[in-house]
Amino acid sequence: MAERYKAKTVAGLCSALRAFLRYLHVAGLATTDLSALVVAPRVRAVDRPPRAVPWNDVRRIVRAIDPAAPLGLRDKALFLLMAAYGMGASEVTNLRLDEIDWRARQIHLRRPKTGVVTVLPLLDPVARALAEYLRRGRPAHAAARTVFVSDQIPHERLTGSTVIRHRLEIYARRAGVRSAYLGTHLFRHSHATRQIEQGQRPKIVGDILGHRRPESTSVYARSAVHRLRSVGLPVPR
Repeated sequence: MAERYKAKTVAGLCSALRAFLRYLHVAGLATTDLSALVVAPRVRAVDRPPRAVPWNDVRRIVRAIDPAAPLGLRDKALFLLMAAYGMGASEVTNLRLDEIDWRARQIHLRRPKTGVVTVLPLLDPVARALAEYLRRGRPAHAAARTVFVSDQIPHERLTGSTVIRHRLEIYARRAGVRSAYLGTHLFRHSHATRQIEQGQRPKIVGDILGHRRPESTSVYARSAVHRLRSVGLPVPR
């Protein structure tokens, strides 16, 4: 399996196999506990830096969205939210209409994993894109209370990361942006890396992203190449 799958996948399979072998031994179906003989590959939590693209590429992808069509209005508002606030796919698809406070100019973002609500300022470009989508792009008869709904009847809540990743690939290709990774967390990684590059405190970045542990945010510093250059010592001669 190691020849076909990544180390993380193989490690998970090994863990399941060890649990099964321990069960056989405890249940008396095997005379010897063979679980210790299953050696899994070592997987580091920070095996590689987060996958991000330069911020100019993020702008090019967003500009490649054609707002003339209703689907373009939806995608522009959706990807602007992901780029401006570092939202993940589940966060942006679960965003509800009543969680946007237009008078106070705030977004009340509920984290799917923890249920914690983060209050974010409603930025002008995001507000304009959302307003345009709600007025001219979102089906008026959609029963779902989420902001973003499917363009197909019966216009239910937009679900799954596959749709977002597919749309992202279309716009990246249209913008001429090439990256080894074009997943739904591309804007999240790029947003966090940009904030660290600009000197923002990791605590603030972590609060915006909804991180519970500082270690979750510190990993983005590994992608802030320009900031890392400033802490390097001169090479001795």
